[in-house]
Amino acid sequence: MTVLPADGLSLAAEFPAPAHEQWQRLVEGVLRRSGKEAEGPAAEEALSTTVEDGLITRPLYTSRDSAPDAGYPGFAPFTRGSKAAGNAAGGWDVRQRHALPDVGRLNEAVLADLENGVTSLWLTLGGGAGVPVSALAAALDGVYLDLAPVVLDAGDETDAAAAELLRICAERGVDAPDVRGNLGADPLGRAARTGAEPDHTAAVHWAQRCAREFPGLRALTVDALPYHEAGGSAAEELGASLATGVALLRTLTDAGMPVEDACGQLEFRYAATADQFLTIAKLRAARRLWSRVAEVCGAPGAGAQRQHAVTSSVMMTRRDPWVNMLRTTLACLGAGVGGADSVTVLPFDHALGLPDAFARRIARNTSTILLEESHLARVVDPAGGSWYVERLTAELAEAAWAFFQEIERSGGQAAALRSGMIGDRLAATWAARSKDLARRKEPVTGVSEFPLLSERPVERDPAPLAADGPGGLPRVRRDEAFEALRARSDAHLAATGQRPRVFLAALGPAAAHTARASFAANLFQAGGIEPVHEPVTVDAATVADAFRASGATVACLCSSDALYAEQAAAVAGELGAAGARRVFLAGRPGEYAGVDEYVFAGSDVVAVLSSLLDRMDAA
Repeated sequence: MTVLPADGLSLAAEFPAPAHEQWQRLVEGVLRRSGKEAEGPAAEEALSTTVEDGLITRPLYTSRDSAPDAGYPGFAPFTRGSKAAGNAAGGWDVRQRHALPDVGRLNEAVLADLENGVTSLWLTLGGGAGVPVSALAAALDGVYLDLAPVVLDAGDETDAAAAELLRICAERGVDAPDVRGNLGADPLGRAARTGAEPDHTAAVHWAQRCAREFPGLRALTVDALPYHEAGGSAAEELGASLATGVALLRTLTDAGMPVEDACGQLEFRYAATADQFLTIAKLRAARRLWSRVAEVCGAPGAGAQRQHAVTSSVMMTRRDPWVNMLRTTLACLGAGVGGADSVTVLPFDHALGLPDAFARRIARNTSTILLEESHLARVVDPAGGSWYVERLTAELAEAAWAFFQEIERSGGQAAALRSGMIGDRLAATWAARSKDLARRKEPVTGVSEFPLLSERPVERDPAPLAADGPGGLPRVRRDEAFEALRARSDAHLAATGQRPRVFLAALGPAAAHTARASFAANLFQAGGIEPVHEPVTVDAATVADAFRASGATVACLCSSDALYAEQAAAVAGELGAAGARRVFLAGRPGEYAGVDEYVFAGSDVVAVLSSLLDRMDAA
């Protein structure tokens, strides 16, 4: 019988310590088998991926990947959290957004949320985007305002909405120290949305009053969502938020407020996406950067950034909206792990209109499951110490600081918006990303990948139009190019009774054609074009009759390279003779007589499908 030593068993004791170079040699072998030659660091580089902002994600991170000291939670530079206990002391604030224009339905939804896990309310008011400011009291009927913080989003009517909220609190006997939430004054965010000149008058007034009378109430929101929703990258979103925060600090201190009080009036709002690691790093980097701003302003103790994370509307899709539940779960996880103080999970049907009760229930339960069942908030900064996360945080902070400096050199946030500098930068970023989306290098599940043409559309009551202006930043969505293609297919279906069709001419046995037939079917369905794969296999003798029976006007050859060399030209010729307007081949371009176009991984799918719908007379 073997007796273990008192200090336990070291499982790695009999194994040599692996070296980084040893791992690189193993990578070289893998690359060599895939037809690539690279040695040492070059082999590792071959597995690296360039992501947004020019950041590079490497396949392996070790202790050699140094990053600035993250410090401790609750202490500068606040990378690990603005509070000493992080979210471990009760979790994050579950904040539900409401933009219902009917006050009765709004009150019903508000009470249902508060009774089932929501801890604060985010209300859209006025301007045609929500209930009138005068209906705020009715909307909050039955709400204990000393227990449930209220965050306002009233646009041009912020001044009136703030006054009305405080009037309601006084009328219901809520003492000033117990009034909590955010009045939502956001002059620069409003300028970004509308293109109008920012007016700081109300912002200064409410910031001074809140600092003086309402210690639990903040007056200002630094809203980074306009920059994210215009197609900006994570670094651009952070850089613009920093520039906005600095501009507000200048305005408040010029009005006589101490820097510490001015910092205390700001809450920062960021987007959380399904890229959970980028979301984690973004929130950590945001706190580090704002801590640096406060330090330079002479108030290092006031640099604990208050963060409100909102699941991204850019990532939400209109087709297969159920998948949005998975996206928002990942985004919520990233926001929670990243240390957000408040998290809003948008309902899965957000892109379709006003959410129903089921969608709101799933949204609030997303946080509840992560907090109560996954125990995500029991550990402070759970991603801290990961070499990958720490390095990504540092690199993202550097990229964001560089963009912030560009904005400052252009005259500050207001001037950069006015001149179009920010808009042009975001547009360029979105154009580059749109190319990746069109080529499916950035896949959108249920839309550009694995669409379901037979899916019944989910219908919702239309949401009030956002109070944007013609000179403001645009709002983009990842699904927009494919949504336009699917809309053309829907119109064709309504007009003719069937969708545009493509015949899949699969050559040889299933083992030879299945992979490319599946690829082609997936690709064409992304544009609303129905694939017909019947019979399962064809050849030059049978393809013409099969094509005519399919009801399709175009065809796509699907098989292996070896069978293409033997049969592609003959089969393509028969398809042309049978009336095919266009003959595609699934695979890399080659020299095959009768083949008009090729579809392959990395091709511009949007351009191919748009041109094909034109040929199919799909309006």
